[in-house]
Amino acid sequence: MGLSAPALALPNADLDALRRRVRHLAESRPAVYRMIDPAGRTLYVGKAKRLRARLLSYFRARYPEDKASRILHAAATIDWTYVPSEFAALLTELRLIQRHRPPFNVRMNRRRRAAFVRLSAGPAPKVYAGRGRPRDGERSYGPIASPRRLQEGIRTLSDLLGLRDCALSTPIVFAGQGDLFAADRRAGCLRHELGTCAGPCAGLVSEHDYERRTETAVAFLEGRTIRPIDRCVEGMESAAASEAFERAARWREKYESLEWLLAALARARAAVDLLTFVYRDPGAFGDDRAYLIRRGTVRATFPYPTTPIEREAFRGVVADHLARPEASAGPLPHDDLDEILLLMAWFRSHRSALRRTTPLEEWVH
Repeated sequence: MGLSAPALALPNADLDALRRRVRHLAESRPAVYRMIDPAGRTLYVGKAKRLRARLLSYFRARYPEDKASRILHAAATIDWTYVPSEFAALLTELRLIQRHRPPFNVRMNRRRRAAFVRLSAGPAPKVYAGRGRPRDGERSYGPIASPRRLQEGIRTLSDLLGLRDCALSTPIVFAGQGDLFAADRRAGCLRHELGTCAGPCAGLVSEHDYERRTETAVAFLEGRTIRPIDRCVEGMESAAASEAFERAARWREKYESLEWLLAALARARAAVDLLTFVYRDPGAFGDDRAYLIRRGTVRATFPYPTTPIEREAFRGVVADHLARPEASAGPLPHDDLDEILLLMAWFRSHRSALRRTTPLEEWVH
């Protein structure tokens, strides 16, 4: 007796009726759409330059091989919203994904992201390279496009400052906080014996001392100190004076690694700062929009002002935002990381869009 083919899941919607709805109602213009399950939950958020063609492609996908068909089978209905342009579609798609956290976007469509330098929260922070959404209380710096060199720079910085690199779940016991009658504690790895970790897991460093090391790391990441690089220079000079050339070469490698990290972080800050202007985005049907962008995030959106009254009103909005000071050296806001990456990618791949930007100061003056 032969094996029977596995039964395929029945769709949650009448696909023929849904296809007819798309054919009759969906237009060939930019839009953002949502696939919604029978309980009203958003399963997937997508964007399209031409909505009608994009939605009809779902009905041509093969089930269960194609992801598009699996999404369609899980959905009960499709909802869509027209937007002025491809840029508006990208931005709206991102914000809807952040709001709804659809399972087909979060688990099945995760993009490779640029890496950020992260400083963890808690009593003994560590510096590490991370992607995606940071944990609560963490600080993020970047983004950095070379993860391998980033790892090398972080390792060198942690070794020089004696910061831990163990799992975040590792228990922390500072000097003077342990049980007076407990047995002597030992560090959980060899880095303490090698002199590259202060040993906060074993009560081998005070909380104040470790906090001072962390403050130096933050100042370096924000470009306010080069003390770790100075230590590399001192090590090179001392080794060279002793004719310990192999040791001098190792110090040289550390110096180059930290110098690269410092420069990469400076370039990242400059790139974010440069994304500050008013962007005129041409709409697909003449409905141009003005986006007030500051440090890589869209702060306000209006129909592009054309009359004197509209321009005066928009000028007031720009002046209001300019009056709010923003520090560029500090960590990036958690909720803005994805939008910063989106805008960087947009203006990098659409160079002509930069010709439609105007500095904020020009709008005010």
